[in-house]
Amino acid sequence: MENTNRQKLDKYFDPKGPFAALRVSQMKRAWKQSNRRELNWWENTYLPSVISGIGLTSKHFFYNVTFHILHLFGIAKKTKGAVTYQYPEQQRPLASRLRTRHRLTKREDGSPRCVACMMCETVCPARCIEITAAEHPDPNIEKYPAEFVLDLGKCVYCGFCVEVCPEDAIRMDTKILDIAEYSRSSMIYNKKRLME
Repeated sequence: MENTNRQKLDKYFDPKGPFAALRVSQMKRAWKQSNRRELNWWENTYLPSVISGIGLTSKHFFYNVTFHILHLFGIAKKTKGAVTYQYPEQQRPLASRLRTRHRLTKREDGSPRCVACMMCETVCPARCIEITAAEHPDPNIEKYPAEFVLDLGKCVYCGFCVEVCPEDAIRMDTKILDIAEYSRSSMIYNKKRLME
């Protein structure tokens, strides 16, 4: 019995076996941990690391400032310094597939395209969508949302609601990123606010 167990374990220690690289990496890691040198007093103060970090930051700062000043005088136009967007006056370009604030799409008559199928409410992992369905006056449309409430304070911007919607009624393509508010209640968007 012991001999068969020993044979099973031997495959892990075989230098030409499939586990050789794993075993070598484990041995190297163990050697590094057991042979790690002690830090001296100067290294324990962490001053060398702080000084090198300040030096690196200063190098980048002065490099960029120098080239921005030279660009003001029309010198060294080909060499670029770091570019900073002056937000909120200057908006940075956004990717076309970026998920931004939600909106409800409208029909030709101005009513929401949503048919209150509850799929977006069901699939939402954050449970931030609440829909109250009602009968639509048009006999061709079964239901419509009497209330459509979206809590952006809870939303994780996963985009599941957009993907699951069969009517393409909800989209996340407004390009509005700044949704900060002063209270939690103002983060709750109703149907009227989502259709603006």
